[in-house]
Amino acid sequence: MAIVAKPLTAEAFAAFGEVVSVGNQGGTSANGGTAQRFDYTASLQSQRPGAKANMVTVSCVPVSLPLPLKLLEKHPHSSQTFIPMVCSRYLICVAPTARDGSPELSGLKAFIGEPGQAINYHPGIWHHPLVVLDSPAQFAMLVWEDGSTEDCVLFPLTQPQLVTG
Repeated sequence: MAIVAKPLTAEAFAAFGEVVSVGNQGGTSANGGTAQRFDYTASLQSQRPGAKANMVTVSCVPVSLPLPLKLLEKHPHSSQTFIPMVCSRYLICVAPTARDGSPELSGLKAFIGEPGQAINYHPGIWHHPLVVLDSPAQFAMLVWEDGSTEDCVLFPLTQPQLVTG
């Protein structure tokens, strides 16, 4: 069974995190009236006192759909934010957590993010590693890490899940 990637919307993604874009919420005037400021557009979280904020830059090469997903990951104690710096479209694949803590593959969803849409995963959300479509891309990524194995937990899929466009 193939998972069809749908356009990324705040409503469809709400169970997994936030879609961050200008205009999501009421803004206020800033910079002497030359800008509009939108505060608290994402719930940035760290649940470990010793973890440090890590702002990373990521460079990606594009892949094509259909794409077989072979791995999911989660960050149990930290939100994770991806902010496109240079990007056309990118793929976001998420799954709820089953009772045993593994990803619930029957609930796997796929979205296509567009320019101007950043995402923020809630702590503990199963997701596929970053994938870009169409052309090379660059992102800024924010996560809290302490260097332990709890920074990122991997879950190899015994049977790949196919994502189509």
